[in-house]
Amino acid sequence: MNKLIAANWKMNKTVAESVSTVKELKKLVKDAKNAEIAVCPPFTALYAVSKELKKSDVRLGAQNMHFEDAGALTGEVSPAMLKDIGCEFVILGHSERREFSGEDDEFISKKVIAALKHDLKPILCVGENLEQRNNGEAKDVVENQLEKCLNEINKSQMAMISIAYEPVWAISRGNSNTRPATKEDAEEMHRFIRGLIAKIFDSGTSKSTRILYGGSVKPENARELLSMPNINGALVGNASLDAKSFAEIVKAAEIN
Repeated sequence: MNKLIAANWKMNKTVAESVSTVKELKKLVKDAKNAEIAVCPPFTALYAVSKELKKSDVRLGAQNMHFEDAGALTGEVSPAMLKDIGCEFVILGHSERREFSGEDDEFISKKVIAALKHDLKPILCVGENLEQRNNGEAKDVVENQLEKCLNEINKSQMAMISIAYEPVWAISRGNSNTRPATKEDAEEMHRFIRGLIAKIFDSGTSKSTRILYGGSVKPENARELLSMPNINGALVGNASLDAKSFAEIVKAAEIN
């Protein structure tokens, strides 16, 4: 399967900056053939970026959504709105949404179902924090998250979903003291996740599911991470804000 390299710009970039970045990115990745590329700008830039990406192989994604189609939900964005604007992907269950907005697995599960209803491809995030890892709870946490977030999903729907493993302890968020997981750390959890998908569904579904790594991926570590057999792409945060840096990660995926 082709690897998926997705850019999560988080709360960064004005509309003009977003358009400028994707203009540059399109030129840098125009020859990419063996990797699928997605960009997830802030909501304010989605429409402008959508227009810029037309007739391009770079896909558009959103960073979040509500599970309702419409209603009295001030400040929220619906899956129907994302589909209307040209989104193909949507990030759900990101660790920052879980930590700072109090989203739990049941709430995220509703979002996954709603995304699929509107033919959006969820990038479902799971992962443990430092305390959970130090306590030997990492696999239990990930298993619990996956089982609850996928408990209403069938095998055919799973074909639309990518899983992103983001070890919260490895995400820098501007903190220079954190470290990315080693390729062995990442591969071990990715292999575990693939086994969980086989347990929840079957081995065929497990083999065909893309599992992305999402913990401080950079050009410097992308090649070795993406060389691991169970890592099928990357969800890239800070390094995706610069078109050249992100393009280097795409190239690393093309090589592996």
